[in-house]
Amino acid sequence: MNNAATPNVNALDPAPWAWLVAHTTHYRVAEDAEGIAGFLLCVPSGLSYWSQNYAWFTARFDSFLYMDRVVVAERARNRGVGTALYHDLHAAAQGRWPRITLEVNLRPPNPGSQRFHERLGYQPVGVRESDGGAYAVQMYERAII
Repeated sequence: MNNAATPNVNALDPAPWAWLVAHTTHYRVAEDAEGIAGFLLCVPSGLSYWSQNYAWFTARFDSFLYMDRVVVAERARNRGVGTALYHDLHAAAQGRWPRITLEVNLRPPNPGSQRFHERLGYQPVGVRESDGGAYAVQMYERAII
């Protein structure tokens, strides 16, 4: 399901996926009558993690919960699955982390995800480009109070 969602999330081979799952602090799976409808996976600050996006947040914030990936099955999109996963995340993060961080693709564009995150209170805090500007992500933060 993860790899089918590229380029919105990067594809992972089994070894990096296993590392990510082993270091996950918050992981949720949404199911419907047809099976897995979506999942959300977050890791805490303070890890030695290869992600350049995670490193960008590490350079700017002492403490955060990094949403590494969220995937909703195509059949379940626009049915509240993502919103339910995020509401659960926000409740779980309360009192444990000062902020949730994540990024959304700008190049290649993902305007639906940008609108979704901004509706849920995520604020843009920067842009990170790579590959000579061919790839860019909008960095977001949501304060947890």
